[in-house]
Amino acid sequence: MNEWTWAALALLVLGLIPVGIATLIGDVMSAAAAFSLTGPMCALILLLLAEGFHRQPFVDLAIVLSVVSSGGSLVLARVLEWGA
Repeated sequence: MNEWTWAALALLVLGLIPVGIATLIGDVMSAAAAFSLTGPMCALILLLLAEGFHRQPFVDLAIVLSVVSSGGSLVLARVLEWGA
C-alpha cells in the first residue's frame, strides 16, 4: 500500500463512517446534510484510490459519482420540502 491508498483508508474510516452514523441517528436536517456530504467524500476516496492503484476508470467513476450525488441531494431536498 502506498500513501494514496493510506489516505483513502483514513478518509474512509475517519470521515465516511462518522457521516454515516450521523445520517442514521441524526434528525432530518442533520441526516440530509450528512447525506449530501457522502457523495463528494466517496468521489474523493475514489480519486485517491485511482491514484494509488494507477487505474483511470476510477477517475471516470468519481466524476460520474460527483454529478449524480449532487443531483440526488437536490432530489432529497425537494422531497423533504414536500413533506414539511
